Amino acid sequence: MSLDDLHLNLRNLTPDDYPQLQTLMDRVYDDIGGAWPKPTIDKLIKEFPDGQIVIEDDEIIVGVALTALVDYDTFSNPHRYDDLIGKRETILNDADGDAMYGLDVLIHPDYRGYRLGRRLYEARKELCRSMNLRAILAGGRIPQYHEHAQELSPAEYLDKVARKEIHDPILSFQLANDFQVKRLLRKYLPEDEKSQGYATLLEWNNILFEPAERVLENRPTQVRVGAVQWQMREFDSVEAVLQQVEYFVDALSDYKSDFAVFPELFNAPLMGLQDRAAQQDQMAAVRFLAGFTERFKTELSRMAVSYNINIIAGSMIEVGEDDRLYNIAYLCHRDGSIERQAKLHITPQERRDWVIEGGDELLVFETDAGRVGIQICYDVEFPELSRLLADQDMDILFVPFWTDTKNGYLRVRHCAQARAIENECYVVLCGSVGNVPSIENLDIQYAQSSVFSPSDFAFPHDAVLSETTPNTEMIMFSDLDLTRLTVVRAEGSVTNLKDRRKDLFDLRWRDWSWKSGADLEES
Repeated sequence: MSLDDLHLNLRNLTPDDYPQLQTLMDRVYDDIGGAWPKPTIDKLIKEFPDGQIVIEDDEIIVGVALTALVDYDTFSNPHRYDDLIGKRETILNDADGDAMYGLDVLIHPDYRGYRLGRRLYEARKELCRSMNLRAILAGGRIPQYHEHAQELSPAEYLDKVARKEIHDPILSFQLANDFQVKRLLRKYLPEDEKSQGYATLLEWNNILFEPAERVLENRPTQVRVGAVQWQMREFDSVEAVLQQVEYFVDALSDYKSDFAVFPELFNAPLMGLQDRAAQQDQMAAVRFLAGFTERFKTELSRMAVSYNINIIAGSMIEVGEDDRLYNIAYLCHRDGSIERQAKLHITPQERRDWVIEGGDELLVFETDAGRVGIQICYDVEFPELSRLLADQDMDILFVPFWTDTKNGYLRVRHCAQARAIENECYVVLCGSVGNVPSIENLDIQYAQSSVFSPSDFAFPHDAVLSETTPNTEMIMFSDLDLTRLTVVRAEGSVTNLKDRRKDLFDLRWRDWSWKSGADLEES
């Protein structure tokens, strides 16, 4: 039969289909009793119509998938096929079940080789997702086991099938369709002589499943980010800077952004409120700049609440309790709370001219629009930090930066894009432009703010979601689909996070609590 002769249609099973179903089941399952009785099938269709799927060719049924609803906690543990069956061969469909159970998938022998089984499995998966069910479970026969039972235990047989040293028509097919073997079932179907009564408990997890309590929380899957490619310019007052900030926050809020992002040290032009002679002492000048930080935190937090938007407040200089200077990014939540992330890696210029210290905490922040991390400029060039954040299920990494030359910018850009790919997350890069010759260290800026994604079919071909015109003050928007991250992490063309060889290496964050005087427990 050629492909040109096929006229396939996927639809749900109806009671009128039973004669064809009976003929097909009797042919395929001649070794384990043949077809279910008509009352059994009629009741299953009535109770769970969407779960009974057929493929027909010119109105002739050539493939069938029969499915029941079950309680996950019950059937993800050891059980027998008879646990699904009640009196008079009634399939025990649980209308309140939170998982699907694959009863049968059968393909007409003349139609094998056309991947019809895969079509039926994909239809089941889509149904599982649409119904927000936890998983698809199945008890899988291992019909080739009888040929190897003399030399292999069931566990050894499963291992060889997984390694493709042995082909099993059912288990090999299940593994190729993303099912995982949870355990070996004994005496699952005693009359199955080819499998010698053994079966595998197989599971396909619905990675998009949300428990009822989470569904009620209405957790967003679409997040809009707005970034400000900020122009450094002379200001004659603190009020003028804050007015410009509020202008952008207002604009981003009007477009329903969940986040407003500003660059690193965006308020640095305030050093120009001193005369040029005073700026020659750069340590004093940067401490002068730090004197405005508390007011900016207060005002930005007010804006976050007033405009209903989370603000990544670039970064600002803060004088710590130890009287040392730190470069701090603030996250102003729209509920009024404020969190902070210090820059950890300090550039040679920051150390030399301003005597900035590096922080010692790395955090993932829970927001109402996903789990986010913040790395200030140079920090994104150290891949260990992003990996530690990814291990805490970070969705979006914000990178406020300040670079003067294009080669400096490209270091940040290329590293940021690598972080998005290797950690399967979104990365938002936000920088400043312009020049202020009258202020020390503000001579030139170079930036092209961008949003990067993982590199896979669900994302743009170059893994760039959005970017600005270089060296131009403007705002940039990007809509981020968090569901796509969930899918790519579990089912992507490659799965970077999942495939790490943790048997060979690991990564951990050292405990620095002793620096703050906290008592460490004795080991």
